[in-house]
Amino acid sequence: MGTVAFPRVSVDHRVMGGVPCIRGTRIPVATVVGMVAEGMPADEILRDFPQLTAEDVREALRYAAAAVDERELPLRPAG
Repeated sequence: MGTVAFPRVSVDHRVMGGVPCIRGTRIPVATVVGMVAEGMPADEILRDFPQLTAEDVREALRYAAAAVDERELPLRPAG
């Protein structure tokens, strides 16, 4: 998961303690992904964060998907 694959996402220890953010902003990828997960439409996210673009929102989702894909996540047993 490098900056080449995700040019709109930056990870810099000097910005937000190294939390992945939309490049050129202090908006964490997790914030954008969380808004989408809560059902907020992209146009509403863009109204709340006018410095973002629709492509930033899509790339935040792609970045999150790649991050989850790289990890083996523990699952609780059903029941």
